[in-house]
Amino acid sequence: MTKKLSLFFTLSVMLLLFSGCVEREIPLQDARKSGLNSWGEETNINDVDISDLDQNLTESETMITEDVDTEKMERITFPTSEYYRLARTGKGTVKGSIYVQDGYDKKIMGAGTRLYLNPATSYSDQWFRESYLGGYKMEKADSRLFNYLRFTAANSDGKFAFYGVPSGSYYLIGTVKCGTECGYDTPKNIRIATKVSVYGNKIVQKDLSRMID
Repeated sequence: MTKKLSLFFTLSVMLLLFSGCVEREIPLQDARKSGLNSWGEETNINDVDISDLDQNLTESETMITEDVDTEKMERITFPTSEYYRLARTGKGTVKGSIYVQDGYDKKIMGAGTRLYLNPATSYSDQWFRESYLGGYKMEKADSRLFNYLRFTAANSDGKFAFYGVPSGSYYLIGTVKCGTECGYDTPKNIRIATKVSVYGNKIVQKDLSRMID
């Protein structure tokens, strides 16, 4: 009797599997191969503009400036121990839109622009304070920094998202290219940066924007 029950149970399980009544889990890797990955995961790291790390940028200036020989501010020593303590994996999300805005509240979206997250450390704090806000031109950034940047790209509507972001504070940085629609005779690249904080698996909604000068 026991053997008959065992045989009946085995045949029942096999019937359910082949009939499709049992839902099978699709691995994430297979889902991505099927074209289900988001546009934010398809960014080519080599296409990202990180020139702001070495350029003379301020809150009220565009990235295009006259190239003249000026004395560059020395960067602090790269704080290896700070970067070593940074988490490399996470479950947080940072999403929003990137745009510039004129005096009539018209938004010019940063369609297709590249963005990145730069972990907040004493090294990036110096860049944000002295270069981005203060306007000082700085020496070339240590190449080790680029191992800790996270990249993505805005879609055609200027919307962007970073996924799998570890908990911590970051500088969110991007550029909007703008020409006659911003009142410029020639196109300019307007760099924007702000600070964001990520906690656990929370979704941080943060637009990256600024007014046109």
